[in-house]
Amino acid sequence: MVFSSSIFLFAFLPIVFLFYFVIFRKKRKPQNIFLFIVSIVFYAWGEPIFVLLMLATIVVNWFCAIRINKTACGKNKLWLTLGIVYNVGILFVFKYLLFVLDNLNLIFNTNLLIKGFSLPIGISFFTFQAMSYLIDVYRGKDLVQRNLLYVGLYISFFPQLIAGPIVRYETVADQINNRTESYELFSEGTARFIFGLSKKVILANSLAIIADTAFGGTTLACSMAWLGAIAYALQIFFDFSGYSDMAIGLGKMFGFKFNENFNYPYTARSISEFWRRWHISMGTWFRDYVYFPLGGSRVKKPRMILNLFIVWLLTGLWHGANWTFIVWGLYYFCFIVIEKLIGKKLNSVPKVFGVLYTLILVLFGWVLFRSDNIAAAFTYFKAMFSFGSGGWDITLIYIKENAVILVFGVLACMPIVTWCGRVIKNEYLKLSLKIIVLIILAAVSVVYVVKGTYNPFIYFNF
Repeated sequence: MVFSSSIFLFAFLPIVFLFYFVIFRKKRKPQNIFLFIVSIVFYAWGEPIFVLLMLATIVVNWFCAIRINKTACGKNKLWLTLGIVYNVGILFVFKYLLFVLDNLNLIFNTNLLIKGFSLPIGISFFTFQAMSYLIDVYRGKDLVQRNLLYVGLYISFFPQLIAGPIVRYETVADQINNRTESYELFSEGTARFIFGLSKKVILANSLAIIADTAFGGTTLACSMAWLGAIAYALQIFFDFSGYSDMAIGLGKMFGFKFNENFNYPYTARSISEFWRRWHISMGTWFRDYVYFPLGGSRVKKPRMILNLFIVWLLTGLWHGANWTFIVWGLYYFCFIVIEKLIGKKLNSVPKVFGVLYTLILVLFGWVLFRSDNIAAAFTYFKAMFSFGSGGWDITLIYIKENAVILVFGVLACMPIVTWCGRVIKNEYLKLSLKIIVLIILAAVSVVYVVKGTYNPFIYFNF
């Protein structure tokens, strides 16, 4: 079940609101039990078998955290190790085992076979949340939770279950029992959800048609290759940030406050800044649980470079079992190392050139990310630089048919709302315009959902 589906918007969510705010109103324990149950139902709707895997993950991590907290200092590493081995193990089996076997067969000319696994939706997200909980308990943070329900709700809570943001337990530990629902918070959450839904169904889904056409073609003109790359860059941003907006909005409706996951990444003036603004919860996870424990930047340069290499290799692998993702991660490793070595010199470059440099490199990165394999990526790059290859007639048709979407897509990558807020001083006018925009976006989004238009979701693959 996805947020942008009719079943979620017109059946699941209204029923959840009815029980949560009317039947279980101001009864925290029944509310928490209910949220846990509906979260399991939400996941089981698309994963009737793998919901058992998620339930096992909840129990294993709940138990390991208790043992970590109870065991004498010096022995609790055993339970931390067991918990991490379990989490990494299920990730490896379901996400990477076939990839490893295929490459071993290729290298050693063997015939190692295993029945294929389908990828459990959201496994990368809920296992990373579980591991962060274990590590934080091991580090001595007063977070251990003996109530299985609370750990279960933290890992399975449906707004952030299948696509993040990756939430730390310390963020919601107090909120599980002591959150406060309010009209203001519900209104903020509703507005955020509508903005996210419109990003997803109006912009991302429309741009997906252009991107899929470009990346699915056998022969591609230069102009269409560039248009397809730009369309995909916009699609993946609105697809993922839109889903994060909806998750954050839903959390607010129930009194939960999640951290932001995107901060206008396409306005960044360096690759390092881009990754401080893109998928923030994943970046901070690798920073706090991999990069810093390895020594971070407070080591000699060769060791710092090795630390960055490990982080970006894992970042690429996190996104999928394909050489394109590995190369994509190492691609960013190279530029981040260069920027680290250059230091503050990059800040002296005029902002417009910094933004342009970042956008071009990110665009090339998305070509790698979107391609089925390395050969397909190089074929696409070749098309992007096949100047004079013609094909403008087809490209112009796509541009004309999607001109409004492309223009609004570019504008939505910038902090337009913030700028308008600075220009418009009258608070009543601000509120009136916001309400009007929200009503229009909600109406158009519902039309798109009801029509059942093309509705892919990129991050289901990760």
